Amino acid sequence: MFTYCVFCKRKTKSNSKNWQDELHKYICGIVNGKEQKVYAIGGMPDHIHILLSIKPNIAISDLVRDIKANSSKWINEKRLITGLFQWQEGFGAFSYSKSQLDTIILYINNQEQHHEKKKFRDEYLELLQKFDVEYNEKYLFEWID
Repeated sequence: MFTYCVFCKRKTKSNSKNWQDELHKYICGIVNGKEQKVYAIGGMPDHIHILLSIKPNIAISDLVRDIKANSSKWINEKRLITGLFQWQEGFGAFSYSKSQLDTIILYINNQEQHHEKKKFRDEYLELLQKFDVEYNEKYLFEWID
């Protein structure tokens, strides 16, 4: 199974462009350490996208918890932002077939161009609708506009 995950960074934007590649490599190390495989990782200052394959020996919620906990600790220890870095609660996870991998990888790799046309909030709500996920607005991310 191939899973596309998305989760939001803390409630205020940070200038993560300077250390984004380092963060992505660190997150790949976390995923690899859990014996899972990253196919693509990318994002914007307010959110991150990861395409990975997940073996049945781990729950996606456990993997995302470990990614968030370890990466936020790493960001704070390196003092990459002013103040305390936190991921928002929750995440979105969507399953894709192998035939869709190239499309999703291209999408993740072109986040900057994509978000020139569409805000993250609109993108995320479209994913929820596309996958027929029922949701309550009060449980969604705190959007950074």
